[in-house]
Amino acid sequence: MSTLAESISTTPAQVPRVPIPPKGVDYRGKIVLAPMVRSGELPSRLLALHYGADLVWGPETIDRSLIGAERRVNPRNGTIEFTRLPSNGGRVEKAAKASVIYRLDPVREKGKLIFQMGTANPDLAVQAAKVVAGDVWGIDVNSGCPKPFSTSGGMGAALLRTPDKLVSILETLVREVGEPYQIGISVKIRILETPELTEALVTRLVRTGITGLTVHCRTTPMRPRERAIRDQLRMVSDICHKAGVACLMNGDVTSRDNGLKLMEEYGVDGAMIAVSAEANSSCFRSEADGGLDPWRDVVYQYLKFCIESENRYGNTKYLLNMLIPGKVKEFKDAKLSKTYSDVCRRLKFDDLVPAAIQLDEILDLTHKQELGDGEQSQTVSKAVQNAKENNESARAAGGGSTRPAKSNSSMNNVGPIRTSSIPQPAKAAHPASVSEQATTTVDPTVPAAEVSQQSSVAV
Repeated sequence: MSTLAESISTTPAQVPRVPIPPKGVDYRGKIVLAPMVRSGELPSRLLALHYGADLVWGPETIDRSLIGAERRVNPRNGTIEFTRLPSNGGRVEKAAKASVIYRLDPVREKGKLIFQMGTANPDLAVQAAKVVAGDVWGIDVNSGCPKPFSTSGGMGAALLRTPDKLVSILETLVREVGEPYQIGISVKIRILETPELTEALVTRLVRTGITGLTVHCRTTPMRPRERAIRDQLRMVSDICHKAGVACLMNGDVTSRDNGLKLMEEYGVDGAMIAVSAEANSSCFRSEADGGLDPWRDVVYQYLKFCIESENRYGNTKYLLNMLIPGKVKEFKDAKLSKTYSDVCRRLKFDDLVPAAIQLDEILDLTHKQELGDGEQSQTVSKAVQNAKENNESARAAGGGSTRPAKSNSSMNNVGPIRTSSIPQPAKAAHPASVSEQATTTVDPTVPAAEVSQQSSVAV
């Protein structure tokens, strides 16, 4: 009788593969956007997809922050938002605004979005995963983030020291979320101090029912400036392949062409790009297809996605500081800008200004508008005036939020907003019934989007 190793060495067709669920994705042959806090919000993911990323990971989201969140559809752009009201430290004198915990685009991210979760408890992991499972195409458990905000709660890289707990989390998610919702469960780890320790951990993880495993080729104490260690990579890949699990690599992958070369060299199935994507997301485009775009083209596209997504301006400005070269005049201009219309004018993206003005009103940024600098108009546009005159009902219902009086034709004829329509698990016999998408109509009185911030780190 032949051994498993002998059987998989005969022909490629005989290599075992964990079945990909009907609503899941196969990670093989993919160059993907790594999960990064602050750098992985919706506009950054859309930018990566625009330039050719095959899949995108969202930023790590802590399980407790998502449990009990309200699912709604933004009436202006069709994005799905998971929101909750902050406690305000118990103070009642200040009206609370709903904060967006997670935002996704059900059309442009369809079949591409992987939700990454920070968790240290199987039960909490399941509760949180069920909130988003009907709207994403995979759940990834973060067991690689070295930052204290993650490890102090036993999450992230701390899970590498508690393998029993990590195994329990993955097995529970596979059984209670992956199977009923027909999506894949995956995990992202770091290498351990010795190949023997890494081998023992990976061998246990690939038996949990996961469809993919990403290995960040650095140990927990290492930082991004330190060169990735790849001497354990082929061993990890071999273990994954014997179990039929896809293996992705992360660490110092600089472009699509570089990722494809490393995949061939080390025998892995896919590659994640992190830092290079923060600097210029056109790194997902191969040289044969045009290579890197000039920074102005990338920034223009990024701002366009930010405006369409109603991204929180603080997050937008953070990424602009990374996308715009520090030595050019526009870098200082962007840093001085306090509103969307301000930054669009300073960067001379004049065609974006009308939509930027409306978004400033929606996000209540108009009071921060820089005036009198010789470049900006000191008059409020007619569109903004109309919005102010017609937003009283929205202000009352949304805790002070506003919306423009006019919207484009694709956003008209909307009905009641969904507040408790979290998609239910799909029946195995009817894959098509998995998740209702954002086709349900919505109510125009939706609070302004306020994305909660965390420290930036690749997870």
